[in-house]
Formats: sequence, C-alpha cells, structure tokens
Amino acid sequence: MSQMGSMLDRDTIRELIAGRPPLVEGLLDPENQLQPNGVDLTLRSVGSFVSGGFLGVLPGERELSPVVEIPFGDDGSWHLVTGSYLVTLNEVVNLPLGLAALGRTRSSLLRCGVALHTAVWDAGYSGRSQSLLVVYNPQGFRLARNARVLQLVFFRLARQVHQGYNGAYQGENL
Repeated sequence: MSQMGSMLDRDTIRELIAGRPPLVEGLLDPENQLQPNGVDLTLRSVGSFVSGGFLGVLPGERELSPVVEIPFGDDGSWHLVTGSYLVTLNEVVNLPLGLAALGRTRSSLLRCGVALHTAVWDAGYSGRSQSLLVVYNPQGFRLARNARVLQLVFFRLARQVHQGYNGAYQGENL
C-alpha cells in the first residue's frame, strides 16, 4: 500500500516529532496531545481585533487587523463573549517538504458553540501558528490557557515540493 497522499497515523507522527527538526515542538503533554490521526495543539494567547484590515490583489497589498492581547484571569482562563478572536498556539510546527497539514476544531469546542477557522499549513512552513476563534454561543464561553483547541492532521504529498512555503508567515511568533 502506497503512503503517497495519505494521512499520517500516531506512530508515524511520534517518529517525526523525535526527528530534527521535530515535526511539532513544545508539546505540553505529548501522550494526551497525540491522537490516532493527528496532534492536538494548545492555546497560548487570545487577542481581540481592534479595527479592520485590508487584503488587495498583489502580495504586498495587505494590512492585518490590529490585535490587542486579552489577559487571562486569575484562574488562568478567559471568559469570551460572542465574537471573533485571534488565538496563538503554543506549539511550533516544522513541516518538511513532503508534508502538508490541515487544522480542525476539537469537537468539544463545537459542542459549546465555538469554532476555530484555519488555513492550510503548507509544506516547508515553520512557525507558531495563529487561528481565528469564533464564539457563536450567545452565552459566551470560558477557555483555559493551554487548553487543547485544534487537531492538526498531516498528509503526505504525492511528491515532495521543490520550493516550500516562503510567505509572510514563515517563522511567525518564534
């Protein structure tokens, strides 16, 4: 059975985490974060959008929305009202040229009316990622620092790319 274009399993992910560079570094609790088909990433910080942004046609035509970090409470959590937030994850992802990844909201969040929206993790990307957290629940939601919020699943590419990701977010938040 060919491994090309396939989703990675727990044992393969564990082997790649032990590699240099590690596929994912900074896991807070590897045994609980490693899943049968991915790795759970944890919450480092939550930010609130201050104003709008802009995305044009050309690569340089981009103005990111300013964000202010929300301090967590004395109990190490945030109480978030309905709205959208920029979250930064704890772990650093280092994708080799033969792998890409997709992030999915953990089902416990979905069952509380909360979703994480992500982009594709391209082959060659390295960094501490950010995602969009949206609280849809009109009652709000309480979220603990270091909570597992996103499952990252990895896919072998049909063939290794010659040029890995080289965009604006390479090396972000390191």
